[in-house]
Amino acid sequence: MRQNLLFSGIAASIGCIQVQAVIPVQAKKIPNVVFIIADDLGYGDLSCYGQEKFKTPNIDRLAREGLRFTQCYSGTTVSAPSRACLMTGLHSGHVPIRGNKEVLPEGQMALPAEMTTLFSVFKKAGYVTGCFGKWGLGAPDGEGAPNRQGVDDFYGYNCQLLAHNYYADHLWDNGQRVDLPENADGAYGYYTQDLIHERSLQFLEENRERPFFLFLPYVLPHAELIVPEDSIIRKFRGKYPEKPFRGCDSGPYFRKGGYCSQQEPHATFAAMVYRLDVYVGQVMERLKSLGLYENTLIVFCSDNGPHQEGGADPDFFNSNGVYRGYKRDLYEGGIRVPFIASWPGVITQGETDFICSFWDMLPTFSELTHIKQREVTDGISLLPLLTGRGKQKIHPHLYFEFHEGGGRQAVRQGDWKLVRLGVSQDDCKIRTELYNLAADPSEIHNLAACYPDKVLELLEIIKSEHESDANWPLLKSECKQCEKK
Repeated sequence: MRQNLLFSGIAASIGCIQVQAVIPVQAKKIPNVVFIIADDLGYGDLSCYGQEKFKTPNIDRLAREGLRFTQCYSGTTVSAPSRACLMTGLHSGHVPIRGNKEVLPEGQMALPAEMTTLFSVFKKAGYVTGCFGKWGLGAPDGEGAPNRQGVDDFYGYNCQLLAHNYYADHLWDNGQRVDLPENADGAYGYYTQDLIHERSLQFLEENRERPFFLFLPYVLPHAELIVPEDSIIRKFRGKYPEKPFRGCDSGPYFRKGGYCSQQEPHATFAAMVYRLDVYVGQVMERLKSLGLYENTLIVFCSDNGPHQEGGADPDFFNSNGVYRGYKRDLYEGGIRVPFIASWPGVITQGETDFICSFWDMLPTFSELTHIKQREVTDGISLLPLLTGRGKQKIHPHLYFEFHEGGGRQAVRQGDWKLVRLGVSQDDCKIRTELYNLAADPSEIHNLAACYPDKVLELLEIIKSEHESDANWPLLKSECKQCEKK
């Protein structure tokens, strides 16, 4: 039987979170920032973005109290490079991490030590910084480790491959490995995401008297599909038709990236997203109980589109809404993500179709904290849009690249979207697709043959935005023979 680690109140009340006595604190001149990023949560996986098979009441409440974005893009279509774009203010044609490259024995390719990141910006501004969840931007003892990238307090998974599994045998507490014997040898003792979330609430308590940047890269609802046996899964069990998934329950990949079997994948996925929603509600209520909510900017988003791994079924839940594609695609379903920003009394409530992306976060928070940004960035500050003060700049275009699946590139310019496939294959089978997102948000009708001049214009943007890097295969330049196909 899978034992459940219950943090305060989660099993006793689904979404009914106990509030502690308010602790008055002196008002700060600069706001706290809580940045929550879900893992592989699709654009349509929240009820405030159209999900109909389950509700996400706490995130919906955050959306009602803040600004809900309908045209926000992740950094790219998988975790590590998308988060690297978020951290550095660079798009995936410039950022040094452009894929999920593993570094043995544990970790991923590292952010360079000299790079400016969100954490270094907040540190310069006098904030205490915390990160609780999945890192995936460097090995535990390397230059990309959290504590070497400006994180004061880290607890969670250093390696995103090991973060595939929720009953892992160890986590990392800053630079120290913390073994979890309760999960050893295939046991189901501690649900690690509960441990990580509990530590994030502790961070709020410990730093209530200081300005803080709390980064919460939750693992939910990434595969594998598994939750503790508590009131949340019982809420969804038997509600949906099920097709059991047979996964990896032993052998060399068990809890080393392999996904466990799951008899109830639909109910489990709904329970995982709902559990994430409870976490968000608890963060909101803890901020309120500490008297910090009114002076805290909260952002909620996802790192890329929905996955199809471990028994996940995004088509059943309509996880990408009307948008085509999934994780690893550069169609809208792979890169358009939910994005909510809430700051009581500062951010106007409502909805915006402003086009933005993850690389806008660094200039936004640089302006928020009054830290002069000297480094080159692909982003623009969203602070005028969020606060209603000043003139908001707009992007002339957004660029994306992805180095798996034969190599993929995309550029969005206004309503136009160009997608190139097969750009790193030796047999030169490049395919170019052009869409008008205003008329065709599902990217069904390829207009490349109808608008050859627009294709050429957008191809020039692609050429100018891709910067070659020694660690990544050089994407092919325009091949006129292939472009005609």
